[in-house]
Amino acid sequence: MLSSCSLAASKSPAIIVPPAQIWPYQVRYREGAQALAQDLFDALDDDLKPFVLLLALPADDTLPARCLEPVDSDLPATAFSDVVARGRVRQLTTPWPFPDRADVTAAAIRRKHQGIGIRDAVQETLNALDGQGQYQHFAGWPVEINGYFVTTVLRLLRKPLRAYPSLQPARYYTDGKPLAPSLLLAAMYRFNEEGVKALSEPEPGASIFMRPRESEELLRAAGKTFLDTPAQALGLDPATIKLFATCNTISSLRYEGAEGVGNLLLARRGHPNIEEVFALTCPTELTDYRAVRKLLEMATPDVHLLADGENVYALGRQIGHYDAVREDLFVISFVTHYAWELQHAGHILMRSHYGLPGLPRPRLSRPAFRKALKRTFALTDAPKVERLWDVVLEASRQKHGTLLVITTEALAEADRLKLQCTLIEPVPLTPLITRLVTSIDGAVLLDPEGYCYSIGVILDGRASGRGDGTRGARYNSALRYVESSDYPCIAIVVSEDGMVDVITSVKE
Repeated sequence: MLSSCSLAASKSPAIIVPPAQIWPYQVRYREGAQALAQDLFDALDDDLKPFVLLLALPADDTLPARCLEPVDSDLPATAFSDVVARGRVRQLTTPWPFPDRADVTAAAIRRKHQGIGIRDAVQETLNALDGQGQYQHFAGWPVEINGYFVTTVLRLLRKPLRAYPSLQPARYYTDGKPLAPSLLLAAMYRFNEEGVKALSEPEPGASIFMRPRESEELLRAAGKTFLDTPAQALGLDPATIKLFATCNTISSLRYEGAEGVGNLLLARRGHPNIEEVFALTCPTELTDYRAVRKLLEMATPDVHLLADGENVYALGRQIGHYDAVREDLFVISFVTHYAWELQHAGHILMRSHYGLPGLPRPRLSRPAFRKALKRTFALTDAPKVERLWDVVLEASRQKHGTLLVITTEALAEADRLKLQCTLIEPVPLTPLITRLVTSIDGAVLLDPEGYCYSIGVILDGRASGRGDGTRGARYNSALRYVESSDYPCIAIVVSEDGMVDVITSVKE
């Protein structure tokens, strides 16, 4: 994270700050924040293209605002010249935070109030600059450094950002902090918190950044934060109800060797859209994981476990028309072993796989697949593209997952791997043949013309260091094969939890 690590014990020489800088390590801080943002948001959707900027807002109104890092930022510094003054106006015209907290000092309340005013004024300016443009900017919390309020701004592409469903941003913790209406917003909150920690250090940005492991930690923390929203919607205290950890644990358990599959409806008892089939005399606590897992065995496609967020109290079903504006009925769908989804009003808000939350990416995107074919094989012939699309679409329906490898040298690769596959007479794949050959373990090897040469292939490849420990052997073997292949190729990985990945040997 952006937290500090131990530095060399020897005393470093005095650092002279150039006139263009506010503090010595501002470039290092931005680079570390950029690397963390890249790791964190790429894990959610690599089309978001995160970019970090730093604003320097002078506490002295006579000084100009500055776009601090990078120096060639597209943001006009003059647009932020009055945000501190507008922030002060907000302080005078809005209620103080923590109105009912006797344990918070007046000085802390003033700092909090000041930060809220400045951040809101910065966000208001960013919204006006963004308009309906390509990007959307998000203001972090301002931290005062050497007479300037330094604000970390995160920029994301607008189109992929708005492609995911979200709850309404209208719920708050008891201290006034907003609850996250989506996993993306929860990730932003966590990213901003790391920025505040780093900027509040004695030497901001001087620490060494350790990114890959820490981005996963932040993503898990974002999942926990997001699950606070349905908890509060059910009238529960998010501080004590650990829904994210509870769902992960239940999904990880087997019952007599079988994985748990079924739905858990989260709603207050007596909800107008819930009908009980039969009730439990003694409700089972959700934290009694093995007991809940056992009850899940009774769930069917139309009969689910009913829980109020603390206890499973009955089995039942959803009835009538649910008014999504209420946001008080959620579905936890246990998909397969250690994989589950949070749904609301028919929309998947979040997926969790082996404890790592993710966004509900579509099973397969036709435009993305066509783009991959064009980029990798220069293939634009419409009939050939549609034939391959039909093959891939059929493979994506394989219940237990599968793996397709499209390569220009499919025949040669089939011969090279003949001791670890089943060779077949070359045949153009149809949806029916695809359904048959993808029903067994191993990869299916075909060429861009749609001809298949071998099935049940055990792929080889060199380890690249880019594997994902949260994904299975199928995904990682495909990644190794594609990255070490001497020929243009595409791997389509269909996971058991329904996720579809298209891995190409040609990078953008």
